[in-house]
Amino acid sequence: MQNNVLILDFGSQYTQLIARRVRELNIFCEIKPYNKLPDDLSAYGAVILSGSPFSVRAEDAPHPDLSKIKGKKPILAICYGAQYLAHFHGGNVAPSNTREYGRARLTTIKNDEPFFYEISESSQVWMSHSDTIKELPTGAVRLASTSDVENAAYRIDGEQTFGIQFHPEVYHTIQGKQVLENFLVHIAGLKQTWTPDAFAETTVNELREKIGNQKVILGLSGGVDSTVAAVLLHKAIGKHLHCIFVNNGLLRKNEFTDVLEQYKGMGLNVKGVDASARFLDALAGEDDPERKRKIIGRVFIEVFDDESHLVEDAQWLGQGTIYPDVIESVSATGGPSATIKSHHNVGGLPDFMKLKVVEPLKMLFKDEVRRVGASLGIADERLGRHPFPGPGLAIRILGDITREKVAILQEVDAIFIDGLREWGLYDKVWQAGAMLLPVNSVGVMGDERTYEKCVALRAVESTDGMTADWVNLPYEFLQKTSNEIINKVPGVNRVVYDISSKPPATIEWE
Repeated sequence: MQNNVLILDFGSQYTQLIARRVRELNIFCEIKPYNKLPDDLSAYGAVILSGSPFSVRAEDAPHPDLSKIKGKKPILAICYGAQYLAHFHGGNVAPSNTREYGRARLTTIKNDEPFFYEISESSQVWMSHSDTIKELPTGAVRLASTSDVENAAYRIDGEQTFGIQFHPEVYHTIQGKQVLENFLVHIAGLKQTWTPDAFAETTVNELREKIGNQKVILGLSGGVDSTVAAVLLHKAIGKHLHCIFVNNGLLRKNEFTDVLEQYKGMGLNVKGVDASARFLDALAGEDDPERKRKIIGRVFIEVFDDESHLVEDAQWLGQGTIYPDVIESVSATGGPSATIKSHHNVGGLPDFMKLKVVEPLKMLFKDEVRRVGASLGIADERLGRHPFPGPGLAIRILGDITREKVAILQEVDAIFIDGLREWGLYDKVWQAGAMLLPVNSVGVMGDERTYEKCVALRAVESTDGMTADWVNLPYEFLQKTSNEIINKVPGVNRVVYDISSKPPATIEWE
């Protein structure tokens, strides 16, 4: 059934937002680079063209072949997409004489058009472009304007093709969700049936059919993604799922034993492997952040490979890869994407691990993973757990790693996280943790001079980790936490709080 949406990405910073808004309407969608159009379009009931940092007038602008789509499937062309259709189909796109960036209001709307059903006159929209459509494409009818943009929206006669120069996917377009619903539901006729329960049921059935009685090995991390992936696989294949939870020596205080018991209580077939000495020995003397990540990744694969050989006739490797991991590994413009830091689970397996990969969550965003987990009956405590980096405390200890530094940071982190829970702040924070800095500072304890470590506390609010802002924690909480850390953790005499946003900073310090 044609009930999916294809989003063609021209490199816009907002493309993932389009997908999220479509999914919020309980309609499934996929993002594909504009130059990698699927050969089989039968599953798609509508197509959305994204914005782009390019100008349609530039020689190197994205130029897709839409011959299989235009006039044959409902199209919503946003910003660059709308300008592209105009530029190459009889219209005229030129540099704008006025700045068209930020908030604007629709001044004239054809309210009798289904596209603008229940959209208010003077509704606020968000513009973000330097070109503008001077003349509409052949057969187009203007649907809306703003004070600065005459052709803010149009449709093409004889087709279900619509172009808009504003961005319905962003928060500042107040009725943007309604615009998307009008196009997808009222015009394209798509059904709003993609729910967490439906996803779980369909995925379990597909996994059961795909894997049968073959064995799957899955590395559990304690995080939301691997946990939900494990439960889906467990429901599909039961005892044929073999989970491995590796202690790399860089987990939070008591996490290895606590999480292992929780997994066993969930009925999962899980084995705990304490390889902390192996990891810490391999990291000895290394202070480069990227090399630390690679060492941890290499040793994890070695440990995991050793353990997987103990599972006779295993043929599959389960992974908790989610959709942002997949999207960020593919450049919309066909060129190499910038590497900020190494991903832990995208890019396949080493040649010596002869396992097929199964990724039940690879089409979900993080918030969708949590909703699916809730539909599966996973406890809120597990689903509400803050994200924790794959390399663990290794990238929260700036500089080289020693057992003493790990022990110090585990104690500091435990005081901070436990405090957030006690003060009712944990669920108001997206991610929190402590960083051990590679500097000593002078302090006074009693009548004695100290020269000890400094730690930085970090708490951010975010939706998916792509952008984040620091959380304004109560001064009373920070004061109490700082005092408790300094009084209870030998080796620390100074506590600071990180008030940097992402961007320009990152959430982690390494």
